[in-house]
Amino acid sequence: MKGTKSVISDENKRLCLWLKRQRQDKGHTMRSLSEVLGTPHSFIGKVENQERRLDVVEFVRYCQALEVDPAEGLRQVIQP
Repeated sequence: MKGTKSVISDENKRLCLWLKRQRQDKGHTMRSLSEVLGTPHSFIGKVENQERRLDVVEFVRYCQALEVDPAEGLRQVIQP
């Protein structure tokens, strides 16, 4: 990590791109996904633009809302 903030790390970038692709593949807009999650649509935009990190619980809920396996997302972080 060498002193970089994880919100702008390569790993977070890969994860955010994966989450965005999953959202698009499932046919969700930012607004429709935010309705499923019960969050403002700006929350989705901030996650996808790497302006906001997800904690573990938020990540799992995000994946559940997208009906994807969180382990698949974690592989984006672990395997470059």
